[in-house]
Amino acid sequence: MQPLKGVKVLDFSTLLPGPMCTLLLAEAGADVIKIERASGDDMRDYHPKIGTDSVNFSLLNRGKKSIVADLKDPEIITKIKHLIAEADVLVEQFRPGVMDRLGLGYEAMAQMNPRLVYCSITGFGQTGPSAQIAAHDMNYQARAGMVALSANSNGAPIVPPVLTADLAGGAYPAMMNILLGLRKRDLDGRGCHLDVAMADNLFTLMYWGLGNGWAANQWPSPSNELITGGSPRYQVYQTLDDKFLAAAPLEEKFWTN
Repeated sequence: MQPLKGVKVLDFSTLLPGPMCTLLLAEAGADVIKIERASGDDMRDYHPKIGTDSVNFSLLNRGKKSIVADLKDPEIITKIKHLIAEADVLVEQFRPGVMDRLGLGYEAMAQMNPRLVYCSITGFGQTGPSAQIAAHDMNYQARAGMVALSANSNGAPIVPPVLTADLAGGAYPAMMNILLGLRKRDLDGRGCHLDVAMADNLFTLMYWGLGNGWAANQWPSPSNELITGGSPRYQVYQTLDDKFLAAAPLEEKFWTN
């Protein structure tokens, strides 16, 4: 038996953070229904494609059900509410306030379904001066200081090759906190509202640099720290055949060897 068998999830999200989160839930046995706009999820048309949909869409949304819904239609909203009344989890990725304007905000849905675990994924959280700012993954990484620590040979920051904010700042924390929310509900019978802010969650990954800065005023810089290229024990070396070798013998026994 899969651990989330019988758990019903409604997924209003698109692109990467929310769909990856609900994919992980689906793979653990949850019954996930993806709510798509009338024209379908934009990611379906990305390239390259596998069959009629993009590889991106297929990888992130396999194992889910899908329905098309015009969320500006009051009759459709009424039908959606019936689904929410029976759901265990709701995942949404709109800007703060959008779900409230649609009549599907947490407070209203919690009155209808007190056991609902409602997860909102945004860039900067539901409140605060940055809440309504639109941004992409690299913007969040830059604001957290991550981009500044990876530089090319000229010392200029390089574009990160991994969508760290979407995945490590959005999808994974959302999934983990949904599981915690379901466990909490096992104990007290009530759901909760999870406010997952991708930018904030990146600071967890920057713990060592922040700790060094706050504790000793040793703020990290590219090419100077143990894990930013400042040590021969954690370095990329060019080889005679014009390829590269990643070497990380940090501990003395490995360095000696």
